[in-house]
Amino acid sequence: MLVVEAKLKNGTPEQYQKLDEAIRTSQFVRNSCVRYWMDNKGTTRNDLQKLCSTLAKNKDTPWVTLLNSQARQSSADRAWQSINRFYQNCRAKIPGKKGFPKFKKYSRSVEYKLTGYKLSDDRRKIKFTDGFKAGEFDLWCSQRTLVYYSEQQIRRVRVVKRCDGYYCQFLVDVERQEHHEPTGQVTGIDLGLKEFYTDAQGNTVDNPRYLRKSEKRLKKAQRRLSKRFRQGKKQSNNYHKQRVKVAKLHLKVSRQRKDKAIKDALALVQSNDCIVYEALKVRNLVKNRNLSKSISDASWYQFTQWLNYFAKIYRIVCVAVPPHFTTQNCSVCGTRVQKSLSTRTHQCPNCKTVLDRDHNAAINVLKKGLQYLGEHLNGTVGHIGTDPNALGESDLWVLNGNIENLSRLVEQGISSSDTERIPHYIA
Repeated sequence: MLVVEAKLKNGTPEQYQKLDEAIRTSQFVRNSCVRYWMDNKGTTRNDLQKLCSTLAKNKDTPWVTLLNSQARQSSADRAWQSINRFYQNCRAKIPGKKGFPKFKKYSRSVEYKLTGYKLSDDRRKIKFTDGFKAGEFDLWCSQRTLVYYSEQQIRRVRVVKRCDGYYCQFLVDVERQEHHEPTGQVTGIDLGLKEFYTDAQGNTVDNPRYLRKSEKRLKKAQRRLSKRFRQGKKQSNNYHKQRVKVAKLHLKVSRQRKDKAIKDALALVQSNDCIVYEALKVRNLVKNRNLSKSISDASWYQFTQWLNYFAKIYRIVCVAVPPHFTTQNCSVCGTRVQKSLSTRTHQCPNCKTVLDRDHNAAINVLKKGLQYLGEHLNGTVGHIGTDPNALGESDLWVLNGNIENLSRLVEQGISSSDTERIPHYIA
């Protein structure tokens, strides 16, 4: 599947208001499904689909009829996804909260399936034809044009409201595959805050710190917003204008992070045949009150998600290994050298190795990945499987690798003594 996003332009205020009404109706259907599930034990997905038809025929909710029938079904599917996720978390007995379904208060999207809209022949305009009659909009798409795909390939259309306008996301049924030129390189990366990541060859990528750079403007805009807030009264137009300005600043930071994650992940995948990274639990790391803002600003999780995605479409090996003691252990002799966060240099008292802290950790990450591949390589491509005893962790996986090239790379990595290419990565 491929998602193509375009901005909805050249619409009148009345047209955008109709889109808002469709979004609010979709939210109402979703919340009604959650309430029905709470009140009726043993509710199934099929029961929620039937509820959509009941709501449309109900005289107390005549506005539901205006929403396209398949859009109502999509809202019920969203409710069932949250319910099913709650069930799965309960069965898995995960610690902490299980994600009990909540009512949506500020939904920002409505999703159509195959009906409720009509694309123009040149794929430059879209017309919404459901009961709200939002009308026709121009599609502005800078990444890809829809002219290359037939209407049969477009499986879903989602309208998303953001602070800078309305966007239309097209879910296209096409499998993306890119050609990868073998480089013969394997690497491990250590994610950090001083540098965004350091690889096993000692190369580093700067941490841009987008939120830190925008904090001055954000604080100034937020102060103005706070001054215009009136307690217990209806907010003025100036308040809402300033609220949009603050939201746009946050949206810009979010887009900068995403763009940086995509470019770094793509460059890393194109220049290596095998990548090993740390399976960090970011949800637990942000509980540190001193580092939570910096960790969130680095967006490690988003980067690893894009890394896995590009590894899949370029068909290279991407392995996640547990991060335990990768920083403390010496990459040459394995001696455990305790370090605080302020200690940026690894100095081993046993073998006298002196390396940058992150470089040492990246070499240890690569060693763990090669060890795991050497032990669990069984001639299959894709998900190898989880072993609770493997390296002390169960969430290790390999994504879509060429097994012959992988075997050769693992053999070369385990027997290599080329310390210039990857220094000390084999003890």
